[in-house]
Amino acid sequence: MNESRASAPPLRLLVEERRRLIVEYVETNGRATVEELAARFGTSTVTIRNDLESLDRSGAIARSHGGALPATQTVTNDVPLNIKETRSHPQKLRIGQAAAKLIKDGETIILDSGSTTVEIARQIRQMKFESLTVVTNALNIAVELSGLPNIRVMMLGGLLRPTSYSLVGPDAEQALSRISADKLFLGVDGLDPLVGVTTPDPLEASLNALMIRVSRETIAVFDASKLGQRSLSVITPVSTLNAVITDSSAPDEMVEALQGAGVQVMLV
Repeated sequence: MNESRASAPPLRLLVEERRRLIVEYVETNGRATVEELAARFGTSTVTIRNDLESLDRSGAIARSHGGALPATQTVTNDVPLNIKETRSHPQKLRIGQAAAKLIKDGETIILDSGSTTVEIARQIRQMKFESLTVVTNALNIAVELSGLPNIRVMMLGGLLRPTSYSLVGPDAEQALSRISADKLFLGVDGLDPLVGVTTPDPLEASLNALMIRVSRETIAVFDASKLGQRSLSVITPVSTLNAVITDSSAPDEMVEALQGAGVQVMLV
């Protein structure tokens, strides 16, 4: 059997799933041509060109002559969640798996909005809890966990941010202020050991800071591309974090800086 044919997905992929896999392939290999993507995904070159044009417009990849290159990732802009989910997906999956293992039966946890925290929610779906309360400001996370036995989901109110499917603002903060949580899993847009943990939106930063205050333990979850990045609004200094879960490509100097600030670092 032809090797490229054998490695191609056996079923016709949905558009969004195919595009996510295209981004993953381009990032893993450093580049990709239209022809090799068409062969890999069992579709026409016209379809692949349309995919690449769409992904280029959204910033997920950089279009090149005859193919695509990885996009230069940045957290200075508020990138839509569906695009964030295409970036570093294997790493986010491993982080989600590691984070879910820290959750104990009977706990109350907060899941912040984000492309990594939704992977934690997807892992929770596969676990068996006698009792678990999940507080979240993310619509997509609430949907992921809806209808599961023994899992109580509390959705914060507030102003909807379409780019992240998250609810923020005074109403969300008022609801959150009446809660006490065991663990917060905090999504991160940027983490600089000197500046702290950052996010593009000031309302999101304010809500995240309150999440930290009402939680006994704060665990930041993010892929290593976020290290050294800075965004508009500071959530908290690094020293406030209890732990960080990130992938094994994290630079040694960043890991040492976090550990020097008293943060436990888990690499996956």
